[in-house]
Amino acid sequence: MRKPLIAITMGDPCGVGPEIVVTALRSPDVKNICTPFVIGDRLALERALSVCRSGLKIYEITCPEDTETAPLGAIALLSLSQLTDADLVYGSPTTAAGDAAFRYICAAARFCLEGRAAAMATAPISKEAMNRAGHDYPGHTELLAELCGTNDFVMMLAGDLLRVSLVTIHEALADIPRLVTFEQVLKTIRITSAGVARLTGKPRPRLAVLALNPHCGEGGMFGGEEREIIGPAIAAAQREGIDAVGPLSADTLFHFAQQGAYDGVVAMYHDQGLIPLKMLHFDDGVNITLGLPIIRTSVDHGTAYDLAGTGRASEKSLLAAIRMAVKMTKSP
Repeated sequence: MRKPLIAITMGDPCGVGPEIVVTALRSPDVKNICTPFVIGDRLALERALSVCRSGLKIYEITCPEDTETAPLGAIALLSLSQLTDADLVYGSPTTAAGDAAFRYICAAARFCLEGRAAAMATAPISKEAMNRAGHDYPGHTELLAELCGTNDFVMMLAGDLLRVSLVTIHEALADIPRLVTFEQVLKTIRITSAGVARLTGKPRPRLAVLALNPHCGEGGMFGGEEREIIGPAIAAAQREGIDAVGPLSADTLFHFAQQGAYDGVVAMYHDQGLIPLKMLHFDDGVNITLGLPIIRTSVDHGTAYDLAGTGRASEKSLLAAIRMAVKMTKSP
């Protein structure tokens, strides 16, 4: 049976992306489940091979289909940039590297949309470097949504114990109450339910929906969003047949969620959901963009500039992202 072709983007070449790519592709597990190819830069990958003391070689390709001819012990690389030593400063975002990372993502998304790759798994990027290069996006998720032509997307981070999706993503905390609307909460519940059903094989997964305010607003004393927005959105989802409950207080919910009481959790904002998830899944968490017409997974960490060039960055999250991408290619 033919293994799925998985596009792996290098991420920011000045961060740990190239190193975790090299280390992950050294694992025999990856080649056993898929046919991977890297979209990135040759000089950055050569440097990572040296830093990680890897015996793998580089096999340059010009299109995804060439990956099938890569020899054993080689990394198939589609090189889309010609970065110099001056562009590849460890731990420091550069404009050239930011532009290169942007192009890696665009290419991988295009290959997936064209059906030339089954899925894409992404290494971490520097939003600062991308913005310096003129690509003004808060992160991967928003860029991919634009490339895929959809507004119906949800960011989810997942591990074996927890799956958490976000109503708002990369937003200033002061803006969150304005952005938590009935429509946005209901949309997130819908997309999360469909996504978790695909991940778990359960046609009607059980979702916990968090409150925005402490103690669920304490009857309106701490805010009215639960009563006026979140509760009605949950009720609307229930009328559609979705098994969603809430609003529930975030300070107690995760104790029960980690014990398997829920298949997924819908959080109102970034840190509310991702702090507890990363407490449990720091090494093996996977970022999944739900609602896209393509499969995209990612590491759940950043560029780790402090570790860049040391060869010590963990590849576990990228390995988990690749495994999850492969799993999703087999789901209906």
